[in-house]
Amino acid sequence: MKILIGSDHAGFELKQKIVSHLKGREGLEVEDFGTDTSEVSCDYTDIALQVGRSVAHGDADRGILVCGTGLGMEIAANKVSGVYAAGCWNKEVAALSRQHNNSNVLTLGARVLDEKTAMEVVDTWLATEFEGGRHIRRTQKICAYERSANRAFNNGQGGQVVIFDHPLVQHKLSIIRDKNTPVKTFRETVAEIASLMVYEITRDLPLKMIDVETPVTRTKAYAIAGKKLAVVPILRAGLGMMEGVLNLIPNAKIGHIGLYRDPQTLAPVEYYCKLPGDIEERDIFLLDPMLATGGSSAAAISLIKKRGGRKISLVCMIGAPEGVSVVHEAHPDVNIFVAALDSHLNEHGYIVPGLGDAGDRIFGTR
Repeated sequence: MKILIGSDHAGFELKQKIVSHLKGREGLEVEDFGTDTSEVSCDYTDIALQVGRSVAHGDADRGILVCGTGLGMEIAANKVSGVYAAGCWNKEVAALSRQHNNSNVLTLGARVLDEKTAMEVVDTWLATEFEGGRHIRRTQKICAYERSANRAFNNGQGGQVVIFDHPLVQHKLSIIRDKNTPVKTFRETVAEIASLMVYEITRDLPLKMIDVETPVTRTKAYAIAGKKLAVVPILRAGLGMMEGVLNLIPNAKIGHIGLYRDPQTLAPVEYYCKLPGDIEERDIFLLDPMLATGGSSAAAISLIKKRGGRKISLVCMIGAPEGVSVVHEAHPDVNIFVAALDSHLNEHGYIVPGLGDAGDRIFGTR
């Protein structure tokens, strides 16, 4: 079990004692998210949100947050979709927060708990399992509301369809739908849409606290916490999206997957697959502008999984319900991100209203 622990200045001393209490235990991996001193005031919200995002994203199993009363950390962490933070003041409450509520973040108050009680709460909370049963129905209702209200797609569970309704995305989508848009404009706009989509998809990347010297003073700041990413376009149309993604995450490794449709069986056939050697350690963005029948996308996901890839997100500009069904039937764990989910496929397998053949329009071919 991987545990993330963080505190503000008021909770620093108790946090350090908890880290020492847990370090070296068999089966436990403890990562300290800061702060690193009690002498410099810091905002509990920063620590709570970063630990919360990492837990919600699936980078850790649970989190522990400590501030003066535990209340600030609890309120802030619960703003992150996928976080169920519980402020506990004795071991009975700690047990119930796990048994009935399936809490994944524990918050503690350094000014209201003595050290002995705090350690009892931590030990009980870590040792107690969710009971399930009638409590599943109640926790699922919370999850359903989160998905509808906050579009919480990076919760480590996968299997969601996310439609980006941002005005800039929708405006640019209209440009590439227009049959009179020239190749240069089409190609540039596809890259811009990809950038906007990946900007939103990566909003929950985990951060780490670093020291930065500004022209005025030294301060605490944040940097991406060593997250490994990979971008894999499906040839050839997916190449049109790649530049836009790499503009935001230039250090991502790149793979390529080539598929063609067998004229007899209509099944996708692999002709090229080159992926980063450490693909199993990376969050993977699989790029394909159009999710039509879903056969190529599902086959590409299978190729990635066969080579060890696990965290896969399918990023498309336009999807059809038929394609979504095919992908999720084969890969229910994969999130699908689209700028639009159109009506249906026509008799030729084109998305309606769609935009035609994305590859031809990107590269100026017919």
